[in-house]
Amino acid sequence: MPEFIDDSTFGTYFEAFEHTAWRLETRHGYASDRRSPNWARWQAGEDVSHDTPRAWSENVQRQTSAGKRFERIRIIDDPPTEGQRFLLARATNNGAAGEDIRHLWRADAERLGLPAVDFWLFDDRRALILHFGDTDEYLGAEFVEDPAQITEFRRIRDTAWPRAIRRVDLAAQVASRA
Repeated sequence: MPEFIDDSTFGTYFEAFEHTAWRLETRHGYASDRRSPNWARWQAGEDVSHDTPRAWSENVQRQTSAGKRFERIRIIDDPPTEGQRFLLARATNNGAAGEDIRHLWRADAERLGLPAVDFWLFDDRRALILHFGDTDEYLGAEFVEDPAQITEFRRIRDTAWPRAIRRVDLAAQVASRA
């Protein structure tokens, strides 16, 4: 079993990085999303693309205003799962804060040999591997500085990022397949 960081320190990683925070999201959905009030609103047909500022978006704005980058790739199924459609609807909030979220079809990710692991890579030197249970429950984050693992995470990013689709383009593709 991996050793998890203290959850109370999780947010500090997103304030202390120097240049880039990059994430790969590979799950079909997240239990935390399904428990959020926005999930119920979205299920009722409400627009959940814009919220009042929250701690995450306020920090992203602070960091990107200082010249730092927040980027992530979300692996998406064809057709997208309910959880992936929810995140697609919510991505406008992240983008407005300054986060660059892109998507990669799961079949393309598999062809590229991307692993089914969620992680954040900070400044090409440190990472948090996010662990989840069978029902998409967040279990904890494992801190990694091992050079071989960091090199692999950089390879994953460098392979996936140029092939990823911007949110607006993915939304158009999803709509055309519906």
